[in-house]
Amino acid sequence: MTRNDVEQLLAQYRAGLEAEMLLLRQLSTLAQRQKASTESRNFEQLAAESDERDRVTRSLVTLEDGLADVRHRLAAVKAQAIALPAYDLVVAMRQEAAELVSSVLSVDQESLKSLADAEMARRAAMASLEKGETTLAAYRKVLTPPVEHAALVDRRG
Repeated sequence: MTRNDVEQLLAQYRAGLEAEMLLLRQLSTLAQRQKASTESRNFEQLAAESDERDRVTRSLVTLEDGLADVRHRLAAVKAQAIALPAYDLVVAMRQEAAELVSSVLSVDQESLKSLADAEMARRAAMASLEKGETTLAAYRKVLTPPVEHAALVDRRG
């Protein structure tokens, strides 16, 4: 493969990484918004953000699938690519993308913890309501004695 061919591959890969970085930044913003929605228990907003995140993630996966061939071809000529100035830039961009992914995953972990905490609070509230209901039912039995047969009607009847 000629130097020019390798340079073209690196340029292609760089363009793909730039597009991925835009999508990853969108994912990062969405992850932050989802975290805020989980913390504020705004589940309608969370659902809307989840739909948007699914769309962005699908775009990212599609783009990554398209870059797989370019990455494979670059790997085959790595010795030539390393000698070119664009290679270091591509490696730096790839590292930045990996850091963004890690950041999004970290925010997602915080969101999942918040959701788990909300679920525990909901379960505790339900248990408290059930206990209160049981207590009220027992209290009602104490206050309201059972209705006996109408003895007066039975005597005259």
